[in-house]
Amino acid sequence: MANNIILFEDIFVVDKLDPDGKKFDKVTRIEARSHNLEMFMHLDINTEIYPMAVGEKFTMALAHTLNLDGTPDTGYYAPGVKKSLADKYEYVMHGKLYKISEREGKSPRAEIYVSYGGLLMLLQGDPAHISHFELDQRIFLLIRKL
Repeated sequence: MANNIILFEDIFVVDKLDPDGKKFDKVTRIEARSHNLEMFMHLDINTEIYPMAVGEKFTMALAHTLNLDGTPDTGYYAPGVKKSLADKYEYVMHGKLYKISEREGKSPRAEIYVSYGGLLMLLQGDPAHISHFELDQRIFLLIRKL
C-alpha cells in the first residue's frame, strides 16, 4: 500500500558529521551514502532530538503524503487520530523541493535540493532514481535507524 506514496527509499550509512565544520548547536549536517542505489546525501538533522553517529545505518524514505491511502496531505497533523506512514519511522520532516539539476557526461548525475524549514537536504545520484521529482513539490522525509 505504501509503495505508491513513497517516491524514494534506500538504506544509508553515515560517513561524516559536519564535513564543513559545526555551524549550529542543535543541528548536524550528515554526509551519507546509500547502500543499494549508490546515492549521496547531505542532510541537516536536529541532533538534539535525533542524534546520529558515523557508521550508523538508517532507512530514508521520501514521500508525497503520510496518508496510507495515498490521498494528498492536508497540511495538518493530528497524532493518534489515524494510522499514517509516519508510524513506521522515528524522525519525520516536511519540506519543499526548491532545486533540481542534472549533469550530462560519461556518468550523468542528478541532484535535488529540499528545504525542511531551513534544514537542508541534497540528494545526488543516477537521474533514473530521482527523475520523477518536481520543482516546488512538497515532500516528507522519513528516517528509521537500523
